[in-house]
Amino acid sequence: MQVGGARDSQFGDSCNPKVHPQPMDETANQNPEPVEALVAKIFTNISSLKSAYIRLQAAHTPYDPEKIQAADKLVISELKNLSELKHFYRENNHPQSTYISSQDSRLAAEIQEQQSLLKTYEVMVKKFQSEIHNKDSEILQLQQHIQEATLKRAKLEKNLKMRGLSSSSKDSDASVGENGSFSTDLTPEHFKSTVEIASKAIHDFSKPLINMMKAAGWDLDAAANSIEPDIAYAKRAHKKYAFEYHICQKMFSGFQQEHFGLKSETDSSTSKEIFFQQYLTLREMDPLDYVGSNPDSDFGKFCRSKYILMVHPKMEASFFGNLDHRNFIMGGGHPRTPFYLAFLKLAKAIWLLQRLVRSFDPKVKVFQVSKGSEFSEVYMDSVVKNFVVDENGEKPKVGLMVMPGFGVGGSVIQCRVYLTGIKEIE
Repeated sequence: MQVGGARDSQFGDSCNPKVHPQPMDETANQNPEPVEALVAKIFTNISSLKSAYIRLQAAHTPYDPEKIQAADKLVISELKNLSELKHFYRENNHPQSTYISSQDSRLAAEIQEQQSLLKTYEVMVKKFQSEIHNKDSEILQLQQHIQEATLKRAKLEKNLKMRGLSSSSKDSDASVGENGSFSTDLTPEHFKSTVEIASKAIHDFSKPLINMMKAAGWDLDAAANSIEPDIAYAKRAHKKYAFEYHICQKMFSGFQQEHFGLKSETDSSTSKEIFFQQYLTLREMDPLDYVGSNPDSDFGKFCRSKYILMVHPKMEASFFGNLDHRNFIMGGGHPRTPFYLAFLKLAKAIWLLQRLVRSFDPKVKVFQVSKGSEFSEVYMDSVVKNFVVDENGEKPKVGLMVMPGFGVGGSVIQCRVYLTGIKEIE
């Protein structure tokens, strides 16, 4: 019995492992909810720590001491929370440890994590908004700088234009090079178009001049004969060319002199570059605006002298009933009357042509023909296009020259003439 008892005792000892509780690790694996809740809290705490660190970074740009201090406290607080979780895990890590409402703890941890992420995004959004605001401020500052620079440039260009030295022009056919050299694409075709504009300006101004004379009761036949007598006109209407001839003679007087024989703003001789810049400047401006801003400029003096030369005091008195117009001009003014505005357009065209003539190298040759010269199709262009020679068979001759001719670059721009000894074909 004793032996049997000993065997029972040995058997009982050998069976002890079967009746002992399961090891702690296995028990923990059977109840993982507390561990999961703890891990969730750790992740939540890390997210909060990340959000706090981003706030700390954002507080440095731009530098804000108060925000830096607040963000620093938040980072320290989150680090403390993480340390408390560590101690909590160490103190409660045994088989009996459980969490009250572990499912609720996981949900609370997830909510807190999402809130931390939301705060992180809010901080990033504020940072981006701050950057956008800074960029907007920079853009506004740059726009202000552009406006100020534009105003300064406009003032400088205006001052240069008043002096006839502007170096910019719209659609210009020539320019000044980067090194200050005068580069030009001037061609005979370009010059010819300027001559045509001047010729048309003479024709256009003759219309209001004749109309004013008619309105004032002038005898146009007598006036035409007094301008150039003994002209056999093919038609009475052709006497209008006598007035174009009168305008041409007065406006081209002194044309081949550097400043039309007038005293210039500059005492020294003007270079070709300056002449061309004066051409470009006035070409882009209204002549009234120009003389209004700078009445004593070379162009302003030219307008005054030519008006006084072309419009006789008796003529003006018959037009306006007094000489106030003339006196105002002689006093240095430029009236804003329709008649003077029409004259300024003519003056601008002749002035531009003369500036352009002085710009060419080699020089442009100017030629004119006298009354009685035989007609040459090479050098002359008849203002009457369809005509036949008189029955006597003599060659047509020049009666009036209404526009001079030019020689430029080996090309000839014909002078415009009214011929005598012809009959116009209807």
